[in-house]
Amino acid sequence: MSKVKSSPKLIKEGKLSYEWARSHMQILDNTINRLKKSKPLKGITLGFCLHVTKETSVLLMGAKELGATVAVCGGNPLTTQDNIAAFLASQGINVYAWHGQSVKDYDWSIDQVLKHKPTILTDDGADMNIKAHFDKRFKDMEVLGATEETTAGVTRIRAVENQGKLRYPVILVNEAVTKHMFDNQYGTGQSTIDGYLRAMNLLMASKRVVVVGYGWVGRGVASRCRGMGSKVIVTEVDPVKALEAHMDGFEVMPMAQAAKIGDMFITCTGMTSVIRKEHILKMKDGAIMGNVGHFDVEIDADFLLKKSKSVKEVRPTLDECTLKNGRKVYLIGQGRLANLVSAEGHPPEVMAQSFSNQLLSVLYILKNHKKMENKIIDVPKEIDIQIAFDALKAMDVKIDKLTPEQVKYANNW
Repeated sequence: MSKVKSSPKLIKEGKLSYEWARSHMQILDNTINRLKKSKPLKGITLGFCLHVTKETSVLLMGAKELGATVAVCGGNPLTTQDNIAAFLASQGINVYAWHGQSVKDYDWSIDQVLKHKPTILTDDGADMNIKAHFDKRFKDMEVLGATEETTAGVTRIRAVENQGKLRYPVILVNEAVTKHMFDNQYGTGQSTIDGYLRAMNLLMASKRVVVVGYGWVGRGVASRCRGMGSKVIVTEVDPVKALEAHMDGFEVMPMAQAAKIGDMFITCTGMTSVIRKEHILKMKDGAIMGNVGHFDVEIDADFLLKKSKSVKEVRPTLDECTLKNGRKVYLIGQGRLANLVSAEGHPPEVMAQSFSNQLLSVLYILKNHKKMENKIIDVPKEIDIQIAFDALKAMDVKIDKLTPEQVKYANNW
């Protein structure tokens, strides 16, 4: 039994958004259409904990078309698009998601998905996988395997494996080249700009934008901010990534220094406490902060929202925090994913690659689970390569092939 916000209007809006996304996710659409006659997921229950967006709806509807019973909850309390949730529920998918959930609601929703006893889990941030491992109510649930979508979730799953407590195989979809190189870099790069502009509607040209972290997400964000005319500063703890940012032409400095001169701050690390009280107190009047890492732990939102002299929402998803030193600073989306809270997340073309990885990894688990160990594994290389070929075909890009002479040369010592 689904629990969503619903109305005929929401369902209609959700259907239109789903159709728009699917028409721009040709790779995933082709895979679904190729397999739906054989119904490879018939009799299988799949549990999803993902951001409930128009792009996600294409994956969920596809899984249903392939025969699966589908249950889904939101991957974050503030990122569900209610029209999509209403549409999916109207199509017979078990949905437990609505925008603006409390932490208690969010936890309850994960419970509801797990009560469907899914045999394969697809997660974004590892909240569902962690509960399946350590909540005694679900410890006897038979799980064939799982997939993990994002960097923060990969970190948590690795910790479970390192403790010797992983009880089923997990495919790290986030580590697929066709996921992290394109989704993390190009998807987050574009959707972050979208979220910031919707939240603040200010000029980015000429502003000093501090990008915290220079992994795949940070690279994409920094590049897009430069494209908007911003003066980009990068902060890093990894010497190789810091060197790369410097060689890419960005100014690199510690956060203690950047905090004093930045106009906007974007955290992209997946790490806790990268903008702390000590940094916030140094910021100039009017500084704007937001996060595009999965969890709301990168910025000290507790200090901003609970210990400021006053807090008021001055625009949708933008809080003005008046500090005790009299300065006003601004926080986007309460420190949660700015690109999803304030905008719609990644564009469909790039999510087609990520969700093709998810779907093909689910099918791989179903076919191979008996010989898979309880370990984390990368997306099989053949899946990654096939998705790259499919993406090129969808974009009408043709490439060369090695000649027989080149193949012989490559294999001759």
